[in-house]
Amino acid sequence: MNRAGLFGWWKGAKPQAKRSLIAAALGWMLDAFDVMLYAMILATLMRELGMGKGTAGLLGSLTLVASAFGGMIFGVIADRFGRLRALMGSILIYSVFTAACGLSTGIVMLAVFRVLLGLGMGGEWESGAALVAESWPAEHRGKALGFVQSFWAVGYAAAAAVSALVLPLWGWRAVFFIGVLPAFFTFWIRRRVEEPDIWRTQSRRAEDGPSGFRALFAPGRLKTTLLVTLMNAFSLFAWWGFNLWIPAFLSLSREQGGVGLSTRTMSGLVIFMQVGMWLGYVSFGYISDALGRKRTYIGYLVAASLLVSLYATTRDPLLLLGLGPVVAFFGSGYFSGFGALTAELYPTSIRATAQGFTYNFGRIVSAAAPFAVGTLAQTRGFGAAFPLISAAFIAAALTWIWIPETRGKELD
Repeated sequence: MNRAGLFGWWKGAKPQAKRSLIAAALGWMLDAFDVMLYAMILATLMRELGMGKGTAGLLGSLTLVASAFGGMIFGVIADRFGRLRALMGSILIYSVFTAACGLSTGIVMLAVFRVLLGLGMGGEWESGAALVAESWPAEHRGKALGFVQSFWAVGYAAAAAVSALVLPLWGWRAVFFIGVLPAFFTFWIRRRVEEPDIWRTQSRRAEDGPSGFRALFAPGRLKTTLLVTLMNAFSLFAWWGFNLWIPAFLSLSREQGGVGLSTRTMSGLVIFMQVGMWLGYVSFGYISDALGRKRTYIGYLVAASLLVSLYATTRDPLLLLGLGPVVAFFGSGYFSGFGALTAELYPTSIRATAQGFTYNFGRIVSAAAPFAVGTLAQTRGFGAAFPLISAAFIAAALTWIWIPETRGKELD
């Protein structure tokens, strides 16, 4: 720990590094805000548009598939044209099409807008993660990326708060219209944030050997790329299978297999969960910088598997209130390590491409999660659906047997 205290690493950082972190963190927060609005009003959409659980889950899956392709495309854009251009472009896309969801007159139109939203949603993460990873030193990289990741919880909580306030008064369309606000954040990014020196130096230098996606499967990288992608696929499957259905699980009636809470009570529980999620994201950065990526990842994933199974059998609101933040702490916190891990495994010339591929190809696999959990919940109840999530967490932990430790590695 830095002698200056818990936040000494921040106080001693260069202004440009701080602005890079703020840009990536707020972009990620607004990404979460826009995409989780759908989850927060899912029960209402099911009633208003006549959707069953399987259809509702399928729309969530379509968004994830689109975000996977968007992420891979924007990863290449970030490596070739800059982290900032990719970051701003992705924010504009997901903001505009979130608002467009409010114009939907049926399921098909909503599905089209969710797909287009997903393209931008997928592109924000790797451009922001590369920006921060290249702006911070190795000893603080995990903490910096942990704070970036923690803003997903802030965005999720903001989505819950907005839906609780806006949905009862103006309906679900107004909730989506508010999603256009992140577009204005791009003006600040354009004025105040600069490309990392390491990217600008690399972009002026001719590179030998394969580039782009081919370089991810070059000799010496193939095994690593496959393992990291597989690990991320399992962990994303678990995260989306759990988090997209949590609001509906809490608000659907007991006859439908849910807990039967009101919209405001459900939103309150979800907001409280984000406290645990935020702490999980932040703590992972500190712990992984101290103990290593591998041990920290495995500990979080195994704990998440056990806690999700416990959460699925709980129906008492007070117990859910206490258990929710703990589940969110371990069930989300491990994502803070992914940006640091991939930044340390791949060179600058393909860093964002690698992050985009390993994160988003995994997301393609995970896109089956909302549909799979929704279908199981429809036929056998949430008690049978959530153990599938626990199994995915364990599978993600097992891949770490072969993934190398990267803590403390300096970037090229």
